[in-house]
Amino acid sequence: MNHWDGWPLALLLALAAPGAHAQAAGQDTLRAEVAAGVWLQAEVQEGGDITVALAPSGTRQRLPGAPDVDGQSRLSAEDVDFDGWPELVARASVGMVNEAVAVYRYDPRQKAMQALAPTPHDDVQCGGLMGLTVDAPNRTLSSSCRSGAVWYVDLYRYDGPRLHLYRALRFIHGSDAFEQVLFVRQTADTGPFAVWSTYDAQGAVVETAIADGLVTPASTGRLSPFSGTVVPARLPLHARPGEGRTSRYLLRDDRVELLDERDGWVKVRYHNPTRGDVLGWVNAMP
Repeated sequence: MNHWDGWPLALLLALAAPGAHAQAAGQDTLRAEVAAGVWLQAEVQEGGDITVALAPSGTRQRLPGAPDVDGQSRLSAEDVDFDGWPELVARASVGMVNEAVAVYRYDPRQKAMQALAPTPHDDVQCGGLMGLTVDAPNRTLSSSCRSGAVWYVDLYRYDGPRLHLYRALRFIHGSDAFEQVLFVRQTADTGPFAVWSTYDAQGAVVETAIADGLVTPASTGRLSPFSGTVVPARLPLHARPGEGRTSRYLLRDDRVELLDERDGWVKVRYHNPTRGDVLGWVNAMP
């Protein structure tokens, strides 16, 4: 049953009455002030869509939700874009552990709710704002999802009104073979190796680091890479992956930072006491 049918504008305007500042009381209904003097009433319908009425404009919308297998969503009001006003957020369990999320924010020009979607990027792992977590102090959104036995995390930030990928990870397969070339001290709690990348607002990679794939890096500051020790007596240091010959070498027990990986080649940074940082690639799976 659609409880909006036949609602007069006068009743919608009553949403903004004094003393009505609190949010709605149920998981499938929501009332919230989404901008100064603008009130939203939302309700999950059979099948998962969300009906919305806005006061005082009288705007009515039917929006796609984030329904579970039973067509249910949990509604909440959360400040997802850090402007001091809440967005309409719908959440629903998908499978055993994942959570689908739909977010709508008020557009004052259209006097309507508009979907919030990140700018597409090839390196996104979760395909949207799944398992959404809002980090207000650092103005960062976290999207998490599980595929098989592995959890993935995408971090997002805003460039003006546009939401863009800020950090993401790529797991390294076969990293156990690194031990023949680069010894990385681990503990029983160390997760699989992954390349974490940081992106600028245009989507370009600005830094990478190999680190624990199960530990999300802090939202602020630079990435912190694993450190490793060179195992062979002499380890060729190349300018690029797959380079045939080189005159540069690292020596046994040299300590390096692990920055990136491509097809078994690892980018490292070695701090030379006299020449400063030296960057190069080593074949970690000879």
